[in-house]
Amino acid sequence: MQVVTNSAQLRSIVKQWQQTQNTIALVPTMGHLHAGHISLVNIAKTKSQKTIATIFVNPLQFNQATDLTNYPRTLEVDLKKLADANVDLVFTPSTEELYPQGTTLAPRIEIPMLGDEFCGQHRPGHFAGVCTIVTKLFNLCKPDVAIFGEKDYQQ
Repeated sequence: MQVVTNSAQLRSIVKQWQQTQNTIALVPTMGHLHAGHISLVNIAKTKSQKTIATIFVNPLQFNQATDLTNYPRTLEVDLKKLADANVDLVFTPSTEELYPQGTTLAPRIEIPMLGDEFCGQHRPGHFAGVCTIVTKLFNLCKPDVAIFGEKDYQQ
């Protein structure tokens, strides 16, 4: 399993995989992995030849600084679980890597009306944060398929 922290290295590996006709599945996470995450990885492995899991606690998804600060970060344990699940690559970027101009100036993807539905009624900006990071990860990883959990379906 490769662990990559920068976008350039990720793009290089993805390009090599694509040149050799490998299909790619993406499992985006914010870490603190549990059995549900690993089940998504297992599904991804049946849908593609290469599997990328991401671990990134996205600040744009949090409208309260304390929630972001208190979000559990268990990178070493998560990497062990992903290695045991035979993930090909784990992308663990820093906030600065994905938002080089900072989160205040970061462009956002907003979907009119949907961001105000379901949990969006109580979490302003959350859906835009989800849409923004998923778009970034799709552009970087170029997956043929992405696997999301039931909680993600709501988002």
